This record gives sequence, structure tokens and C-alpha cells, in this order.
Amino acid sequence: MIHDLPIGLALRRFRRLNAVKQGAVAELLAVSQGTVSRWESGEHEPDEAHRERIADLIAARAGEGSDAAIRRLVETSSQAVHLVCDATHQLLAVSPARLASWRIDAADYLGVSLWRFASPEIARAQEALAGAGWFERPYQRIRFETGANDSPEVPVVPGLTEWETIPLADGRVGRLTTTIG
Repeated sequence: MIHDLPIGLALRRFRRLNAVKQGAVAELLAVSQGTVSRWESGEHEPDEAHRERIADLIAARAGEGSDAAIRRLVETSSQAVHLVCDATHQLLAVSPARLASWRIDAADYLGVSLWRFASPEIARAQEALAGAGWFERPYQRIRFETGANDSPEVPVVPGLTEWETIPLADGRVGRLTTTIG
């Protein structure tokens, strides 16, 4: 679910990284260029159907082509780390160290948003990203303290968390999430 994510800002970043004009996106989504502009500026929010179509357009996918190396590095890392789509929070790859604390089969969650497992601190950090310029540049990094999330499936371990954006080969952006310490 992408209701709480700044989809307009993510769309603007995707367009800029891929040199796609607002008019081309408008045509794909069967809306006016002005509508795309208002979504990107935050003046208006897209309805549910358009949010889903935008998410499909900008969702990152690792493991294909040159991004296979990134996925392989995450999946063999000794650190507690996972890679998600920065726009949709869909899981792209997870390390054995991170998976050891989760009670899921990773294959069942690849391509599924992990947003529902966010702790309150993660939600607050996400809300602050737009104001910090997170969606304006391709390479970003922040660290913050998080608490637990009360999920038996995908527990969040309290401690220092680092988010780093990773531009992927297709112009979409991944977010590497690492537990520090």
C-alpha cells in the first residue's frame, strides 16, 4: 500500500532521472500535463487508481540485468540489510542476517510492500524525507533511531537505522536499509 508515501515527489524524481517529460507521463496515465504537475508539486493527490498506476510505472525491480549484482551483494551481505523500492517499499532483496530476525519466507515477500511493518519512528522518518530534499537528488543517506514495531512476521529491531538510495539501471531508485551496530 502506498497511501502514506509521497508518490508525486517520487514520480518527479523518476521523470528527472529518466528524462521523461510530464506530457509523456500524462499521456500514459490518461490525464493532463497540468494534473501531473499538480501531483508532483503536492498541490493535489492522485486518486487510488492513478496512485497504483504511478507506482507500477516507477516501482524499482532489482535482479534484472545489471541490477543483479546489487541484489546478489545484498543477498550475500553479513550485515542486517534489505533493499526496497524507494517509491513503494516493495522488497527487492534481503540479507541472511536480516532474514534471520524475520519469520517469513523471503520469496513470498519479494515484490510486496513492507510499509505495513514500519515502526512509528520509521513512519516519522519517512514523513520528513520530502522536506529534507530526499526526492530531489539520486544519492541520499540518513540515519535515525527506531523502536520496535510489534510484528511477529517482520520485526523491527530497535536501534540505529541507515537508509541509502541506490539508483538502479532502469532509472528507478532502491533504498538500502541497514541496521547499524
